[in-house]
Amino acid sequence: MPRIQFGFGLPTRGPLSIPENLVRLARRGDELGFDFISVSDHVIIPRAIASRYPYSTTGEFAVDPSGSYLEQLMVLAYIAAGTSRSRLLTSVMVVPQRPPVLTAKQLASLDVLSGGRLILGIGAGWLREEFEALDAPWFDKRGTVTDEYLRAFKELWTSEEPAFDGDYTSFHDIAFAPKPVQQPHPPIWVGGESDAALRRTARLGDAWYPIGSNPRHPLGTTAQLASAIDRLHAFAREAGRDPAEIDLAYSAGWYNDRDAELDNAGHRRSFTGSPRQVADDVHAFATLGVRHFGFGMIDGTLDGSLARLERFANVVRPLIGGA
Repeated sequence: MPRIQFGFGLPTRGPLSIPENLVRLARRGDELGFDFISVSDHVIIPRAIASRYPYSTTGEFAVDPSGSYLEQLMVLAYIAAGTSRSRLLTSVMVVPQRPPVLTAKQLASLDVLSGGRLILGIGAGWLREEFEALDAPWFDKRGTVTDEYLRAFKELWTSEEPAFDGDYTSFHDIAFAPKPVQQPHPPIWVGGESDAALRRTARLGDAWYPIGSNPRHPLGTTAQLASAIDRLHAFAREAGRDPAEIDLAYSAGWYNDRDAELDNAGHRRSFTGSPRQVADDVHAFATLGVRHFGFGMIDGTLDGSLARLERFANVVRPLIGGA
């Protein structure tokens, strides 16, 4: 079995997102052997939101009244300079919100400047009001646009004479350099839990990267995840791909290695409880093929967040072993 990899997310808002805190968290995670560091994606948060947030039971999204958010790619570029081994994950980039040729160049540049450490986590987005504020016109067709932009990225990254004719972007007679360090391109992890996301993974992704806490598509247990993986593999075969080609990642932002939390059925929630219980959960999910785990390590204070990184690296990770 390939070695299991672990990552954590950095904040893009609030007191912990000031530059010196971001660097301290990223560098310590890098030193402790975390395999990847992720950054989420919001550019503008409208003050009035009618769109339903997929990852809460109420559909409400917790808004910072100040509207303060650091831009995802700028944060990753900033921490790239202060780290040496951890990979840099967009978790996830809302693909239709940015112009595709410029975005492909920014991503290729980040891969070059980081020495080939970029992982492109992608999604189609959910916040209509943010699309409107960014003058991104394709909200109602965002899934189709995402697929087309990903194909355009791949053409720009891999072709010596890139050319593309699509419904939402076209280019010809251009030179695109430098290419990404990673060949044929940085790995693409497709976020989302719906069948549309599974189909996108089957057609265009190198890995599926769901969040386990979507109330409409719950994936918090091994049984739930196994069922979804079966559907993913069926879609892969329909797309003419070997399911074994598709890697599996998993995001559990609710991670808690001190206290057990209960799900709606009154059972212990996966990745909560004692270090031993968390390690056993990792092993259980790994038997399904999950190889990359993203855990929530930020607790609201710098010292507390650093302590959580240390505890995982020194207490939990040894219990998982070399799997």
